[in-house]
Amino acid sequence: MIAIAGIFMLLHSFGNISAGSFQSGGSVSTQTKTKSEVAVKKPVQAKPKPAQTTSKPVQAKPKSATGASKTTPAKAATIKKNTTPEPAVKKIDTGAVLIGIKSWSVANLDVITFRNGDTIPEAKTNKEWVAAGESGKPAWCYYNNDPAFGKKYGKLYNWFAVNDPRGLAPTGWMLPTDADWANLAYNLGGPESAGIKMKGTEGWIGGNNGDNKSGFAGLPAGYRIENGLFQNVGSIGTWWSSKESKSVSAFDFYLSQNTSLGRSSTPKQRGESVRCIRE
Repeated sequence: MIAIAGIFMLLHSFGNISAGSFQSGGSVSTQTKTKSEVAVKKPVQAKPKPAQTTSKPVQAKPKSATGASKTTPAKAATIKKNTTPEPAVKKIDTGAVLIGIKSWSVANLDVITFRNGDTIPEAKTNKEWVAAGESGKPAWCYYNNDPAFGKKYGKLYNWFAVNDPRGLAPTGWMLPTDADWANLAYNLGGPESAGIKMKGTEGWIGGNNGDNKSGFAGLPAGYRIENGLFQNVGSIGTWWSSKESKSVSAFDFYLSQNTSLGRSSTPKQRGESVRCIRE
């Protein structure tokens, strides 16, 4: 009985071992299948990578678009420069005429302030004019104290205004010296023939007009004498130089009924026209 029981126990143990062995084999087979399934899934995960690669060119396209937008403003700037005429055009000085080497103003001076902004006194009455002259102070007036004459002839100044250190000539201009007037006459063929070339083509009494070939356009504005009286509008034009001739007089130049340019030494109290030249 004991032997039979041992045999039975031996057989039972063998059966358990076999069953365990088959269970282990089944477990291994199942794990192997799982690995193969994972292996199959890996290519599926790898597919999105090319999709990411193709998305880069899509991002690169906006860069080229950005580059195009940068080029557009540059073209606009170039067009703007080409359509700007200022650098190629020079302003013409319509207020002056070149005679020899000097540019002369084409109209008589018509200012009421010195270059520094100080007011030049206007002397309307004879008494005011005489007082300014006797005290050596600057003064100006219209011919006959009538502004209507000023529109055509400008103003008349005594020589004290011409010589004032505050500067009668506007910025960019200066008063002509005696030598400047002599040079003007020389460049117009000399004093004897310069007058007709300097006189305007109208406005002179008796038809004694000039041909104005010089462009000076001289007009007969007349003058104011020391006692305040006005004389010779329509027949004589006189202009101061900046040069003093004596303590009580200065040089001036004048056009009259003939064809010449005259020169004289005149009392500083007299009221005459003024022409300027470019500095």
